[in-house]
Amino acid sequence: MTVQKIVPVIMAGGKGTRLWPLSRAAAPKQFIELIGHQTLFQKTLERVSDASLFEAPVVITNEEFRFLVAEQARAAGVDLSAVVLEPVARNTAAAIAAAAAVVASRFGENAIIQVLPSDHDIDAGDAYVSAVREAAAAAAQGYIVTFGIQPTEPATGFGYIEEGDALKGHARKIRRFVEKPNLEKAKEMLAAGGFYWNSGIFFYPLPVLRAELQKFAPAVLDAADTAVAKAVHDLDFTRLNAEAFSASPDISIDYAVMEKTDKAAVIPTGFAWSDLGSWDALWKNNEADGNGNVASENTTLVETKNSLVITRGTHVAVQGLEDIAVIASEDAVYVGHLSHSQEVGKLVKMLSADASKAKLTENHPTCYRPWGGYTSVLNGERFQVKRIFVHPGKKLSLQKHHHRSEHWIVVRGTAEVTVGDHVQMLRENESVYIPLGEVHRLVNPGKIMLELIEVQTGSYLGEDDIIRISDEFGRN
Repeated sequence: MTVQKIVPVIMAGGKGTRLWPLSRAAAPKQFIELIGHQTLFQKTLERVSDASLFEAPVVITNEEFRFLVAEQARAAGVDLSAVVLEPVARNTAAAIAAAAAVVASRFGENAIIQVLPSDHDIDAGDAYVSAVREAAAAAAQGYIVTFGIQPTEPATGFGYIEEGDALKGHARKIRRFVEKPNLEKAKEMLAAGGFYWNSGIFFYPLPVLRAELQKFAPAVLDAADTAVAKAVHDLDFTRLNAEAFSASPDISIDYAVMEKTDKAAVIPTGFAWSDLGSWDALWKNNEADGNGNVASENTTLVETKNSLVITRGTHVAVQGLEDIAVIASEDAVYVGHLSHSQEVGKLVKMLSADASKAKLTENHPTCYRPWGGYTSVLNGERFQVKRIFVHPGKKLSLQKHHHRSEHWIVVRGTAEVTVGDHVQMLRENESVYIPLGEVHRLVNPGKIMLELIEVQTGSYLGEDDIIRISDEFGRN
């Protein structure tokens, strides 16, 4: 089956915290390594990397995640067509409308786009590729197409799609969308047949998408078009105009278009899929050992069954438990029954409401920057220890601090360090002192990752005590 190339539009702006404590507002699940050494965002990029089927993807995200997107795409070896930055959150209808306008300007007004979340786990084997081709073919016939996932259980955490009349190929008209049901209703739908989980993955022919938005949500389309027309290009990013984009109604694409259009179609599919909305879902979607356990490195499980154990450093030992999730990040540990893991969101809300604990839901100990990042290792009164990592060829801003001095010790790679008017090269096991108020810069001129230990001392150690004098990434 020959179809025109598809333009992937990857939605990567969500800030969900249902996989706390690994997922935080500033580092949500799509950008973290859960099991294995790839993030969900990188797996999503991999699914659209076949150049015979896909054009270079467009990613829509927000200001806070822009460098995460760029760095993880670089690490995955995937070139992006555009990274579109939402100035405010306006739900999926406005995001998709804006991305569609960007795609039209780059690939033509008759392009077919595949809109896909960046935080789903999918078996991208032959069944998936076949479904993509079927969906693209149906979209080329003027339909708005989604994948219907064959239910494996009467799940209450997903919306459902009821299939209608048959179309060409394996596509079927959509009879109706069903909101997340209670358990009794979910069981009834599975018994009746013809119902599928709503995957949230859509294929749109641009002319049809724009026509349906104009018919059912003209204010969304107008706001998105104006925001793109007035967008500013900053480095590799497209910044949507804030005033125009903010004028869009806050509405999902499901409510804005999909539940109203008569052009909706579904491709029933059988490939493995999960939105990984809970620790229980992560456990179900990974290969378990003989005792039903899924565990990361640095764990020991004794007389433990049907459990999920993940750690980010500290060795975790679990003994004599069943149906348990034990999740240890660098600064917090969650322990709960897997069967209760849908309730983690309530726990996060409780933590967020307590000023002394809210930071645990917002920031991860490891923070990423356009040049690399840092991990907070130890905090005390008037001192802080960090591990800093800088990618080859990258440089930090030329900067100074009003309230702290710093000691840098190189543990891997080579550093070019500017302190005042003096520039020097530091190699492994060499160090330098940066006095309070002195202008300084760190550069990795080498071919391997630069790692160093930074010890800060002073009266105030906040990240906002940075006066940037020169920055290649345009930050103030």
